[in-house]
Amino acid sequence: MSTTTFFMPSGTVYGVLLNFRGEVQALAPHMSEPPYKAPPKAPVLYIKPANTWSAHGAAIAVPAKVPQVEVGATVAMVMGQDVQAERVDTALKSVAGYVLMNDLSIPHTSFYRPPVKYKCLDGFLGVGPALMAAQAAGDPSHFALQVHINGVLKQSVGFADLVRHAAQLLTEVSEFMTLRRGDVLMLGCDLGRPLAQAGDRIDISAPGFATLSNTLVAEELA
Repeated sequence: MSTTTFFMPSGTVYGVLLNFRGEVQALAPHMSEPPYKAPPKAPVLYIKPANTWSAHGAAIAVPAKVPQVEVGATVAMVMGQDVQAERVDTALKSVAGYVLMNDLSIPHTSFYRPPVKYKCLDGFLGVGPALMAAQAAGDPSHFALQVHINGVLKQSVGFADLVRHAAQLLTEVSEFMTLRRGDVLMLGCDLGRPLAQAGDRIDISAPGFATLSNTLVAEELA
């Protein structure tokens, strides 16, 4: 009897906020208000711990009190070696490959400090089944993905619209922390994230990538 082995991270998974120009423009008026009073000058990171990881094809439980979840379709870089104080022109040489991810969250209004209780629920990170090797990927700014919910197109995302392109993001992050081999750094989620609910099937696809599919199910109460 054969079994299929899907990719799962071996290190820490980091997400990044406000890395699409459209989202920054939409939230610009709020960034000038207290307590921040200005847009962030460095990447805004958060962690998706191991309890959130869901393999391709897995059912993801949605808590009974949560009517809808936000679909965060993105591409992530997987480190092939340790990265520290990397230069922009060489940063992507440290990337082993790229993978689709679905960074689910409960809808919320915090954009500077993403609350753990909304983003780190069990199963709330769908992980694509396979890496696309960095050598085959080409320029990450050419990535384009689509989100289908129950077979209906709900979002299209182009990664030419990043505030910090992949190499720049990796460079800035590695200035203040070392990314280890196996760590994963998402490129960010665009404005207009679709909503989904228990019973929905979410498919995230992009040219050259193995499609990521998960189904949301209602949480079973003991």
